[in-house]
Amino acid sequence: MPTAIESINKHAEVYAKARALLAEKVTALNDGIAALRRDHLADIRRAVTRAAEAEDALRALVEAHPECFMKPKTQVLAGVKLGYQKGKGAISFDDADAVVARIKKHLPEQADVLIRTKEAPVKEALAQLTAAELKKIGVTIEDAGDTVVIKPVDSEVDKLVDALLKGAAQEGEA
Repeated sequence: MPTAIESINKHAEVYAKARALLAEKVTALNDGIAALRRDHLADIRRAVTRAAEAEDALRALVEAHPECFMKPKTQVLAGVKLGYQKGKGAISFDDADAVVARIKKHLPEQADVLIRTKEAPVKEALAQLTAAELKKIGVTIEDAGDTVVIKPVDSEVDKLVDALLKGAAQEGEA
């Protein structure tokens, strides 16, 4: 009868082989994707260039003939919406601190609405406190006991494998 550690070692070997097979499949997939990308990238770049040139030509025609878009201001032609629309505008500023200072100076009654203030505990700093101090301020420590760890000690492919395994586990829970 095998000892507990021998049984665990046997299962670890099975797990390592399963991960190696999975890593092999993921590597093959990535190699295939890279080959497809190489095979099609030049055609895709040419198609992007053609589409951009066609858009530029269409934009120039629309700009040259605004009379075609008086009422309605936009039309759908060949499945493409084109014409004119009111710009949405965008708010921008170079120095957020300067804008905040000017709000406080010129619009102090609206400062609480125009300026975002966020207070939140700093978890990294809280981690430095003692358990008694944490308890005093109403902070609890979760999952601090021993937990089972199963972590391969090999290559970069394992990051992708881990993500796939995590995704599979989450799909199984759903």
